Amino acid sequence: MKSRVYFISLDTDASVEKKEQSLRMLLKESRILEQSIIKDSSVAVKMHFGEEGNTGFVSPGYIKIVLQELKKITAKPFLTDSNTLYKGRRLDSKSHLALAEEHGFSDKTLGVPVKIEDETKPGSVVEVDLGGQFVKRAKIVKSFLEADAVIGIAHFKGHMMTGFGGALKNIGMGVASRKGKLEQHSSASPTVYADRCVGCGECIKFCPVDAISLVKNKAEIADGICIGCATCIGVCPNGAIDVTWEQGASKISQKMVEYTKAALLKKTGKCAFINFAIKITKECDCLAKDDPRVCPDLGIFTSLDPVAIDKACVDMANKISGKDLFKELHPKRDWQLQLNYAEKIKLGTLDYELVKV
Repeated sequence: MKSRVYFISLDTDASVEKKEQSLRMLLKESRILEQSIIKDSSVAVKMHFGEEGNTGFVSPGYIKIVLQELKKITAKPFLTDSNTLYKGRRLDSKSHLALAEEHGFSDKTLGVPVKIEDETKPGSVVEVDLGGQFVKRAKIVKSFLEADAVIGIAHFKGHMMTGFGGALKNIGMGVASRKGKLEQHSSASPTVYADRCVGCGECIKFCPVDAISLVKNKAEIADGICIGCATCIGVCPNGAIDVTWEQGASKISQKMVEYTKAALLKKTGKCAFINFAIKITKECDCLAKDDPRVCPDLGIFTSLDPVAIDKACVDMANKISGKDLFKELHPKRDWQLQLNYAEKIKLGTLDYELVKV
């Protein structure tokens, strides 16, 4: 049976008020919140607060509207994300929370708690039995699992490892603990292509485990130290670092999808997803830079199905750009892998009906 995906277009030049009005209209017409949220239930609103220097993350104005609609049905929402593997201000809970507040996400500005687990404290991470092909026990932050329901709010964009990132990645990678993220990246060891390396040192600056050094003005990665987080790939200005997709790096998409399944195991019928396909960039919001758009803004999508909503976003991006956009942006990645595998393990369906609002 086809899953229903609702969509409303957004004019890039429209006023903030007009864009926010469009979101209210989309939520009203799709009724995804009423269908997935039970009265008085706690709701984890999973989002990305953006790395310092990045502007692609979903703005607090949009989030405030979603929270207002949740409160109308007497839900008890909170905003949440987990800490990162790479260096930056989202590496630990204290600095992550401070950055979120600077970006406009706080109890003071939005009227709901912001929860980012401190993984140094006992009990902050829960292992979920999955028994998947790649992941046997998923390591997920406690606050997400304890919520009664989930609203996944994602910025749809490209991604250096999975081709694109949307609803599936927002949950699968986004609620994994740091050890869980490491498990997902463990088969993706980067390689330096010396002919492209100019010895600028950007990769060294951002490596979280100091696995990179300059040898004869060329970067070298120590295999025994590298954790495969792939930050070096995203920050290299010359494309001199990559992974060998054919030799195991493709597993990251499948592991990510299995983590999504583990995170949502006990939330069947209690999940809704909102993808903001605006300011679509080549890379994700984890990079501390202001990436340019790679195609025109599409709009906002909603669905109860994370597979269908991501497929609808990709299809429209390809149609608007007139090409296989994410294949062109990341030619060595198979962006279809995460979608096909998600359907295979019954996270949703690729067969959808697009309802334009």
